[in-house]
Amino acid sequence: MNSFLIKEIAETLHLQAIDPEERFMTSGVSWQQYETLLDQLGDSPSYRVAYLEGELEIMAPSRKHELSKDNIGRLLSAYFEETRTRFYGLGSTTFRQEFKQRGAELDASYCIGTNKEFPDLAIEVVETSGGIDKLEVYKGLGVLEVWFWQRQQFSVYRLRGEQYDMIATSEVLPQMDLTLLAAYVEHPEPLDAVLEYRERVRAQLRANQIQLE
Repeated sequence: MNSFLIKEIAETLHLQAIDPEERFMTSGVSWQQYETLLDQLGDSPSYRVAYLEGELEIMAPSRKHELSKDNIGRLLSAYFEETRTRFYGLGSTTFRQEFKQRGAELDASYCIGTNKEFPDLAIEVVETSGGIDKLEVYKGLGVLEVWFWQRQQFSVYRLRGEQYDMIATSEVLPQMDLTLLAAYVEHPEPLDAVLEYRERVRAQLRANQIQLE
């Protein structure tokens, strides 16, 4: 993939960014070409780029995708604050490992407890099917846990050795009520969602404290 094609891809995606979610995929891309494309795209929030052993995916997220992503981030921030959980929000930082031939821009990512090179938790909002196998990418990056938000619910995967296992509840945040969190992700009023969710988390904390006493 030459520099002219990289520029053409970037210009095409710029036009697609105002439309519903679009995905461009190609193969046979070298690591150097991948890094060159990242440099040319810069820090634009309009695209998500993933790379897996020569396969390249560039996604222009839809408005609905971005609303869900931002809502999840605000709700998680409220949860961390109410539970006094130490966290480091890494946002959509690009993580990459050349020797593993993997790279990705996550929708949201967090280190829990301490700040680390790679996040403990990655969150992906899924609006359309297909594309690069993100779990294969995250496995190479050593991300402990991945949450997929799709069809108004979370699916949670935990890295165990060389594979991800699907689990019912988070092990990175074991006290997290994912059903409660999911109920507020697509709330029509984001401010009301955060305020109501915060109150529900406080109520749960009070109930747990009473049980301990």
